Amino acid sequence: MIKRIATAVALIPIVLLLVLSAPVPLLAVVAAGVALITVHEFLSLTRAYGIQPFLKPTYLFTALFFVLLAVSPAGDKPLLTTAILIYSVGFAAAIAPFVFLTIGMHREQLTNAYPAASASVFAFAYIAVPLGFLVQLRQQPSGAYLVTYLLLVVWAGDIFAYFAGRSLGRHFMSPRISPKKTWEGALASLIASVLVGITFYHYSLPISSLLLRVHLIQPRDGVFALQQPPLWPTLWLSAALNVAAQLGDLVESLIKRGAGVKDSGAILPGHGGMLDRIDALLFAAPVLWYYAAWHVMQ
Repeated sequence: MIKRIATAVALIPIVLLLVLSAPVPLLAVVAAGVALITVHEFLSLTRAYGIQPFLKPTYLFTALFFVLLAVSPAGDKPLLTTAILIYSVGFAAAIAPFVFLTIGMHREQLTNAYPAASASVFAFAYIAVPLGFLVQLRQQPSGAYLVTYLLLVVWAGDIFAYFAGRSLGRHFMSPRISPKKTWEGALASLIASVLVGITFYHYSLPISSLLLRVHLIQPRDGVFALQQPPLWPTLWLSAALNVAAQLGDLVESLIKRGAGVKDSGAILPGHGGMLDRIDALLFAAPVLWYYAAWHVMQ
């Protein structure tokens, strides 16, 4: 418990400072580092399924994807950055199976080629693409505020699920996949995410103004509309992000349960591996990205 809290206290300010103030290329570099660590953990898990993964080719493919995001020529043009991300993801997803199966041709045992290629393609789609969405979300109008909102909603849900589940949990949600998760914890998580999301957007103008005064954001990265954001869209969006985050957590538990391990790694004391820490974000980030991109396209 103490290690878990200490790690969170140390990391949360660093993450928020990066989200609010870091230039997009630097954010892409940091996201690439997180993606590479997480991909490594995931590929290590696949060994328990009898797969001999392509390590270096998967790392290279993932890194090149983030290089495209870091050197995007679109600058501060949200429509163009959104289009570039869509084209990059579409192209990468289309060629990934062929790239990794071509590499698999050099395997001594050809029966290992397809499982290894599948693991690499899945690692890219499951880890790199959602983190890419997170980087491009930062480039949207009010991008820093949106990413901060996403993190707070996901973190609030995670914290309340953990403590409410431990103290009030009686009805297990999915004991075969995640023995400690309960419906009581899931409900507390949903309520917490919705309340935090609504509160954060209700005070969006004063929060953005404060962040601007202390030079943590630029004007385009905050919410400065004088009109109060509507309640119901914020409520439903916060609820959708929470559900996506909880599904992300369950999906990672499924992968670990199949591999017969408790944690994906040990890089974060009290939390396990990087995949253990960002599993919820991997499902929630694309949901918010789609919502923000849809608004930009209007």
